[in-house]
Amino acid sequence: MRQVVLGIGDLGASNTPGEVVKTYALGSCVAVMMLYPKTRAVGMVHVALPESSINPAKGQSCPGYFADLGVPLLLREMVRLGCPGNGRGIIVKLAGGASVMGHNDTFNIGKRNILAVKRSLWSLGMGAIAEDVGANYSRTVTMSVDSGLITISCPGRGQWEI
Repeated sequence: MRQVVLGIGDLGASNTPGEVVKTYALGSCVAVMMLYPKTRAVGMVHVALPESSINPAKGQSCPGYFADLGVPLLLREMVRLGCPGNGRGIIVKLAGGASVMGHNDTFNIGKRNILAVKRSLWSLGMGAIAEDVGANYSRTVTMSVDSGLITISCPGRGQWEI
């Protein structure tokens, strides 16, 4: 099984049988995952911050880092793999957005990322049908091209699907 491993700000999509798209250690970051069952295309972007306006240069070099740029870019990548450009029929799921600093999380980056991702999806006429967001723990997320299953794992918490 080949893995497409995403780091912070990375985006990946595949419709190659046997592949998985995976990202590690989502803390306050949010993984936006798209699946198009008709073609078995899956895609994910690892969003670190809500808005590219805070660092336009970074937005140019790494658009997946920001929700406002990464989500539309992920949809374009899914379209490249044969999905409809209007997003119809694409299943969207979210994971991450934790408050890793606990009650001292002054900037609320996790919550802000979740809201920014949802706002970006809504602007495209899309929305998530499932999510595992918030709380105070890191997540590793794996999407399978073959099954379309999304598995989340966390040390000390086990593994589950959304």
